[in-house]
Amino acid sequence: MHSVDKTDTQLLLALSEDPRSTFVALAQRLQLSRNTVQARMARLEESNTFLSFDRRINTHTLGYPLTAFIEVHVQQKRLAEIVTELARIPEIVQAHGMSGEADLLVRVVCTDADDLFRIDATILACDGVERTETSLAMGELIPYRLHPLLERGLGAE
Repeated sequence: MHSVDKTDTQLLLALSEDPRSTFVALAQRLQLSRNTVQARMARLEESNTFLSFDRRINTHTLGYPLTAFIEVHVQQKRLAEIVTELARIPEIVQAHGMSGEADLLVRVVCTDADDLFRIDATILACDGVERTETSLAMGELIPYRLHPLLERGLGAE
């Protein structure tokens, strides 16, 4: 993986502040040539610095006002097939493999408590899932962010 220098970090910070910025706007803001910005963006893209581009959509507007986190305990030898099966559940918006007691941490969205109960039952019905523990999210207090890390990167040089 490509390591970023100060100019790359400034570029990433500018993008985190305004993800819709054009190469020309970034060049003007950072006092770089458009070609430099374009070349650096291409290199960052090639080195997998950017995750898949996806606008964050408020699930409330889609009719899913509740978010829950489900810790899933599985038979390890069946993990790959369980993950494939879980990926078929539309309400699962994210899942992470974990160390510790739980094997997976699954983020789900749901319409209400009954819907959450249904989703949990669907997860439990997957062959190899042993048990689940569910926690209802009370609100997002710190949204996903990288801005502070990028600012720290600029201060370190």
